[in-house]
Amino acid sequence: MLTCVEICAGAGGQALGLHLAGFKHLALVEYETEYCEVLKQNIPEWNVICADVHDFDGTHYRGIDLFAGGVPCPPFSVASKQLGENDERDLFPEAIRLIREIKPRAVMLENVRGFLDSKFIEYREYILRSIRSLGYKVYIKLLNACDYAVPQLRPRVIIVGIRDDIKTEFEYPKKYDKTVPTVGETLKDLMGANGWRGLDNWVANANKIAPTIVGGSKKHGGPDLGPVRSRKAWAELGVDGNGVANDAPSADFEGMPKLTKEMIARIQGFPPKWNFGKRKTAACRMIGNAFPPPVAQAVALEIKRCLENG
Repeated sequence: MLTCVEICAGAGGQALGLHLAGFKHLALVEYETEYCEVLKQNIPEWNVICADVHDFDGTHYRGIDLFAGGVPCPPFSVASKQLGENDERDLFPEAIRLIREIKPRAVMLENVRGFLDSKFIEYREYILRSIRSLGYKVYIKLLNACDYAVPQLRPRVIIVGIRDDIKTEFEYPKKYDKTVPTVGETLKDLMGANGWRGLDNWVANANKIAPTIVGGSKKHGGPDLGPVRSRKAWAELGVDGNGVANDAPSADFEGMPKLTKEMIARIQGFPPKWNFGKRKTAACRMIGNAFPPPVAQAVALEIKRCLENG
């Protein structure tokens, strides 16, 4: 089995995708205690290291197959101030340090679409050049989650590095050829769990994929579906984005229902049994900031093909 180390593991979206693709985690590094507990609860055999990435020593894992991570997105997100390298949350330098220490056979790093903005061109080229200088062929592409059967747009930048001694050329995964389910189709059983009589009309109206799920930060963003623009897009689908419900609508409910955290998790591509803890606000932040597992799995399978064919 191929081995990997992952930083900024969050609630496990990327980790689950790698796991499903056949990678064995030797370590998952995550700073927030609540996230660490979620990782341990869902897959107890994972070696979760609850620590600051700055303090993580990669030399113990030298030569593993894959180094992965979803480094924090606020430095590059249009929902934030886009401070880039001047944001204290920018962990790209630590990722490069760990690539240097670990010298994995492959690298996979994920970030938001804002990373491709023209204002970051110099810093972006510096990062890609730094990875190349460590002995990797580097690839970068914007992928949309909806192209991999996830019912939301969710564009994400995926950087892949393949060590120079691996001769097989990496290719990003092809788009799935199956139809992406609408929000209504995706959530019909969950939304109708309490016998809501308005379910069929709601499903017929919720006939598109979802806007990008928003998680917010620890300081900003409660249990809701994001800024005004996002909430308007949700309203067009018949969803009240001004909060998150504890339960599905009752049988005689009228108006626009709110999503539950279980519904949001399904739209992100998580399996039904994935546990995000009991606190709704924290759970919504975890889910909203996650990398959809199906997308991570699709990319990881192509990296696996590349490594196994060497």
